[in-house]
Amino acid sequence: MADIALYLVPTPIGNLDDITLRALKVLGEADVILAEDTRTSGKLLKHHNINRPLQSYHIFNEHKTVEKLISRLNNGDVMALISDAGTPCISDPGFLLVREVLKNGLEVNCLPGATAFVPALVNSGLPSDKFVFEGFLPHKKGRQTRLQLLAEEQRTIILYESPHRLLKCLGQLEEHMGNRQASVSRELTKMFEETVRGSLSELIAHFTEKGVKGEFVVVVEGKS
Repeated sequence: MADIALYLVPTPIGNLDDITLRALKVLGEADVILAEDTRTSGKLLKHHNINRPLQSYHIFNEHKTVEKLISRLNNGDVMALISDAGTPCISDPGFLLVREVLKNGLEVNCLPGATAFVPALVNSGLPSDKFVFEGFLPHKKGRQTRLQLLAEEQRTIILYESPHRLLKCLGQLEEHMGNRQASVSRELTKMFEETVRGSLSELIAHFTEKGVKGEFVVVVEGKS
C-alpha cells in the first residue's frame, strides 16, 4: 500500500459478503480504519476476521479531528475510511478529509464497490444513460426551490429518502412534476429487498397501504 495515504473503501449496503477482495486486503493492512459508526463497522470486520484499530470519524467530529489525522498521515500512517454502508463521501462524511489530504500533497485512492443508487437506477427500468444524483433533499430551507429546479431536469433523477419522509417526498414530487413514472427501492441486498415501479400516484397508494420501513432510493423519470 506504498505511496497511498488514504484509501476510501466501499462497504456492503446490506449483505456483508458484498465486498471486494481488494477492499478486504486494504482494511486488513491499514494502520487505522476510520469508521462512521464503530459498532456497525465492527460487525463487518468481525464477519471477515479483520482485526485493525478502529477510530470514529463522522459528521459531528470531522472538523475537530481532521488536523490530527493529517498529522498522522504526514508521519507515514496509512488510513482506510469507511462509512456505515456504501461508498464514503456519497451522502456520507469524507469530503473534508479528502480535500485536506490532497492539499497536503498526499495521495488518495478510492476503491470500486457498493453504492445504493446504482442498482436502484438499473432496477428502475427508467433511462440510465444520463442521470442526476441528488442524494437527500434539504429537509426545510431550500427544499421547495430544489424541487422546482428538478421538475425541469430532463435526465433521470435519483434521490435518497428516509422512511418517515418517503410519503411526503413522493407527494411533493407529484405536486411539482406531475404523475411521472418512478421507482422506489428499499433494503437493497437485504432479506426484504423490494423495488416498486409505477406512477408517483401509484407508489403513494402502495406505500400508504403497505407501510414504510427501511431505507429508500427514489428514481424518477426526467421531464419529457
